[in-house]
Amino acid sequence: MVSLLSVLLAFLVGSLMILLTDENVRSAAGYIGARPSDFFNAVGDSITGAYSALFRGAIYNSEVDAFETRIRPLTETLKFSGPLILAGLGVGLAFRAGLFNIGGRGQMLLAGAAAGWVGVSLDLPTIVHLPLAILAGAVAGALWAGIAGLLKARTGAHEVIVTIMLNYVGYYLVFYALSRQGWLQAPGSGNPKSEAMPESVILPKLLGDKFNLHFGFILALLAVGFVWWLLNKSAMGFRFRAVGENPDAARASGIDVGRTYVVVMLIAGGLVGLAGVNQILGTTTSGVTVDLDAGIGFDAITVALLGRSRPLGILAAGLLFGALKAGGFAMSASEGIPIEIVLVVQSLIVLFIAAPPLVRAIFRLPSKEVTA
Repeated sequence: MVSLLSVLLAFLVGSLMILLTDENVRSAAGYIGARPSDFFNAVGDSITGAYSALFRGAIYNSEVDAFETRIRPLTETLKFSGPLILAGLGVGLAFRAGLFNIGGRGQMLLAGAAAGWVGVSLDLPTIVHLPLAILAGAVAGALWAGIAGLLKARTGAHEVIVTIMLNYVGYYLVFYALSRQGWLQAPGSGNPKSEAMPESVILPKLLGDKFNLHFGFILALLAVGFVWWLLNKSAMGFRFRAVGENPDAARASGIDVGRTYVVVMLIAGGLVGLAGVNQILGTTTSGVTVDLDAGIGFDAITVALLGRSRPLGILAAGLLFGALKAGGFAMSASEGIPIEIVLVVQSLIVLFIAAPPLVRAIFRLPSKEVTA
């Protein structure tokens, strides 16, 4: 309930910002005392126009004739959602074990670079080449996150600091590789970019070449099922949850807490790495760059928080944020609303989720009470 109300509050505040940036609303407000109906009509037109444009850009565009064009917004939403869901699962899984995986950017960069290197360096049949590139990306992301888990287990180093610093290390390692001939840089190029991915490693389109939706979304759905099974049906998932609830009690019951930290970060990094694979082999196949994460590594934290670190919740949150990304462009293009408004709404969702007492106070919900 708090999550749903947080989304509602974010959209309400976003609506106020839309009104403040609307020229017609501001103009009508100048003579509201003489003709208040003009002001309220302008308010209604601004809000309905903005959110109808968001719907047309994210779900279904009824203003065009061709059916393929009408459903294109939904396919774009699913395309944007895929990497958000994968990275959100990696962050949420770590949360369930009491760890904060803030290193999504570095894990995605290393994973994308590894998958891209396999793609451009090897000449194999698609049936071997594509799975090998996906596996290389997942392993690279897992190992990069595993460094933080190992340091946490062996030295007690705080994983927030370690993963943030590894973001910078990963960024400059990939940048270095992209700037060196014989490593990842495209032959004959002076730019920090690799060659375009060959056809043998590109994730297949799900609905044909007319749509951008690719197999990466299926990978995200499979990952949701895997994480749900891991957390709810496996002994390993029980250990993750036990350590997350109380590491001292878990240690007293015989669980190796240090080993659990390492394992959970390896799996979490592998999931985030798949988000990088999704980007480089599905969405931006023109070559590896240091911008391939597109902010997804940090957006994943929001997705995991909104989804309460539950696989199905992360799936729903990823779809919501994918819709905001896809629909935000339509809002900006058709209504002249700054694209930053969508970013503000996303930030407000995080703000309200992080302050449950504020949400309960606004809606007069009963506060949680701990009874003996």
